[in-house]
Amino acid sequence: FPAYGQLSRRNRKDMVAGARVEVAPYKRDPADFVLWKPSDEATVGWPSPWGRGRPGWHVECSTMAAAHLGETIDIHGGGQDLVFPHHENEVAQSTCAHSGALYARYWVHNGFLNVNKEKMAKSSGNVLLVRDLLNDAPGEAIRLALLTAHYRQPLDWSDSVLAEARSRLDRLYGTLRDAGVQGQGKKPADVPETVVEALQDDLNTPKALAALAELARDANRAAGEAALQTAVALRAGGWLLGLLQEDPARWFAQGDRGDLTDEAVDALIAQREACRHAKDFAAADRIRDELAERGVLIEDSPQGTRWRYAQ
Repeated sequence: FPAYGQLSRRNRKDMVAGARVEVAPYKRDPADFVLWKPSDEATVGWPSPWGRGRPGWHVECSTMAAAHLGETIDIHGGGQDLVFPHHENEVAQSTCAHSGALYARYWVHNGFLNVNKEKMAKSSGNVLLVRDLLNDAPGEAIRLALLTAHYRQPLDWSDSVLAEARSRLDRLYGTLRDAGVQGQGKKPADVPETVVEALQDDLNTPKALAALAELARDANRAAGEAALQTAVALRAGGWLLGLLQEDPARWFAQGDRGDLTDEAVDALIAQREACRHAKDFAAADRIRDELAERGVLIEDSPQGTRWRYAQ
């Protein structure tokens, strides 16, 4: 296969020279790899013209892809550590088996996810599961945290990364709330061109998030109908990224409620407002502190007093 090495951009001679194991004497070419592995009776295997055995790792993927997706795949993904030898070998054997048909139109190789600056791996015991992370943060916060790095670049995951993602969402949802956007998001008729252009640029999600931040700034600077329309565009851009789909009021009502209901919070805030009007600021501060101890944060704004559960 003359094109061997093009996907990984490796020089074929260098690959052979840098091999870590001695080339088996029965190979016709030193770059050949195993297609069919012999199996003894204690190992899983099937009868074949070459004896009892099982398919090699690379053949498994080519066979499944051909069976379910056809000879040519639109998009083939995987980690950067699979480019060579796995994906390089997939291309070689699939192209040759299918009379030169293109194996994959686009390759998408993602960078590694590091946990506290160490590569996440089962062998390191630092694997993070989404179902566990959901105990600490909403799904949108986890999604935004993962989108902060370009998919081809490594991402250093830590508790602070997730906390910052949630804070960014708080600011964006705050813009929607202040502008009067209500209800859950739905598929929009129009999406901001700045967000679309960013995603068409090799799925540049950091650039797309920056476009959302710019829309939020524009909405915050505007007023009335202009602010509302810009906030609607902000939500439409978020839809493409799976973000900003909650009702803003519901978003800020998430948290550790305990036995504290929304109605009880509203009643305490009303008491605090009455104390402030009566200039009994000490009592108003006590109510604020009581709510803070129970995980409720108060925000005094030109639009009035708002509250949310602490993250």
